[in-house]
Amino acid sequence: MKKVIFSFMAALSLICSSAPVMNVSASDTYNLVWSDEFSGNSLNKSNWVCETGTGSGGWGNNELEYYTDRTDNVRVEDGNLIIEAKKESYNGMNYTSGRIKTQGLQQFTYGKIEAKIKLPAGQGIWPAFWMLGANMPEVSWPKCGEIDIMEHVNNVAGINGTIHWDTNGYAYYGGVSSSIDVTQYHVYSVEWNKESIKWFIDGEQYW
Repeated sequence: MKKVIFSFMAALSLICSSAPVMNVSASDTYNLVWSDEFSGNSLNKSNWVCETGTGSGGWGNNELEYYTDRTDNVRVEDGNLIIEAKKESYNGMNYTSGRIKTQGLQQFTYGKIEAKIKLPAGQGIWPAFWMLGANMPEVSWPKCGEIDIMEHVNNVAGINGTIHWDTNGYAYYGGVSSSIDVTQYHVYSVEWNKESIKWFIDGEQYW
């Protein structure tokens, strides 16, 4: 199981595709088709790309940080992926952080997607584990679709799970979990098939 530590602001994203790569119904037994256990000494570049910049090109949310590919911000240690934000001046910004994605390397349609994640707690942070449509470069957001597996914003008590799409204009659907201690490890997951998307924390469905 993937283990991830988010330190302050961070983002982790996977790519989902409209082209079927596996067919799963709610009653199917899952078969592992891809994983990253972060067992080496550095990020596996066959699985992940570091996205750098401020997000000003349309993929950000008015970030105050600059995303880098430095090991100061994104590194692998003792079987953990660590994404860490720092208060420092860098390329005109006052903070740095990390953002990694599978775009161009891995993409998935349907199944169960999960990661074991430990978060910071504090105002002004927005760690996230999410999927974006592989056709994002062609159709842009929100037409490409987005599945937020886990978002924790501004130290609220619960975790957000949301989908975003375009239906003659922006639309979204999702829910918020009950209060949990995000500073401890939890397994955040979605089960996605042709009929539904369900959100889970530690195996318990909350939406």
